[in-house]
Amino acid sequence: MAALFHVFSAHVDEVVGQIVKSDDSVRCLIADTFFVWPSKIAKKFGLVYVSFWTEPALVFSLYYHMDLLMINGHFACQDCREDTIDYIPGVKAIEPKDMASYLQETDTTSISHQIIFKMFKDTKNADFLICNTVQELEVETLSALQAKIPCYAVGPIFPNGFTKSFVATSLWSESDCTQWLDKKAHGSVLYVSFGSYAHVAKRDLVEIANGLSLSKVSFVWVLRPDIVSSDDVDPLPDGFEEEVADRAMIIPWCSQRAVLAHPAIGGFLTHCGWNSILESIWCQVPVLGLPLLTDQFTNRKLVVDDWKIGINLSDGRVVTKEEVSKNVKRLMSGKSEDEFRNNIKEMKKTLENALSCDGSSEKNMALFIKDLEAKISEKMKPGDRSVCTDS
Repeated sequence: MAALFHVFSAHVDEVVGQIVKSDDSVRCLIADTFFVWPSKIAKKFGLVYVSFWTEPALVFSLYYHMDLLMINGHFACQDCREDTIDYIPGVKAIEPKDMASYLQETDTTSISHQIIFKMFKDTKNADFLICNTVQELEVETLSALQAKIPCYAVGPIFPNGFTKSFVATSLWSESDCTQWLDKKAHGSVLYVSFGSYAHVAKRDLVEIANGLSLSKVSFVWVLRPDIVSSDDVDPLPDGFEEEVADRAMIIPWCSQRAVLAHPAIGGFLTHCGWNSILESIWCQVPVLGLPLLTDQFTNRKLVVDDWKIGINLSDGRVVTKEEVSKNVKRLMSGKSEDEFRNNIKEMKKTLENALSCDGSSEKNMALFIKDLEAKISEKMKPGDRSVCTDS
């Protein structure tokens, strides 16, 4: 990861330089916030720098205000406070356990933390910030951020055609669950997936499997070959697949959009990755959350505590089969399911409205383009580029 500081940025510097040299119309650099090189390269080549944040604005705000967390003893200290955090601008209140995993760690000397410190120092030099969120979902947080940096909520950002058709968005080979799901009753199947890269501890995976077995609920489980961080090629309990064969489909990968949109799906057991949360809202599927790392802990707070479109898989640090079974059945049946579905139906409308012609995200994108054009005009005259050649 240390190479991100030097080797990778040097290659990007070279590529951007070639592009700018060959095409004088290039005036802007849009880069993921998690890169550490954008502001330096943008300045070198006289480009407007736009930082692109792919997670909720709440997560960005907590990172952005790391200095306040440090001053108040909630981050980067050996004996961090565990009381409620209520001093971040635009954030009503959040518990330390609901911050991104990197903000919960006491040892901040790792390469990962060095990158985080540098990237948010870098982001404060950005001309603009665009966020993959919706204004109406995070009004107060976005308003507070907009007082510090030109910030535009332009989400949800889905692949082209996502809202109208099923599109492949992964390099993994996908299995087709459609025929199997077609035979299941409406809303009777739980979809289980922990994303494309997060690992699950072997012990937790076994408890989840045993809990699913106890629940008697039908399920589709996306079980990547590398889901367990160890080299265990068969992490499931002995006899599990035979035991659930009549009501389960276990596959290495699938089109998540296609599965979530199927009428048979009634719930989504997820790691609470932001893209998965947005997709579950769009497909109106309530969530059973098991955050594993980074922003997923904060995403879980939004889903369960704030928006009330799902529940926790486990209320403690230890996952047990009994709790898994209880919460799977709670999500998939009864009054709780109706409440979650009503709430998520309203949230789907919010997303649809934001993406409509006169919606907040469309308006914010138009405003961003207008402000970007003005910034480009201000930064340089047509046909003239002031480039700093210092490396």
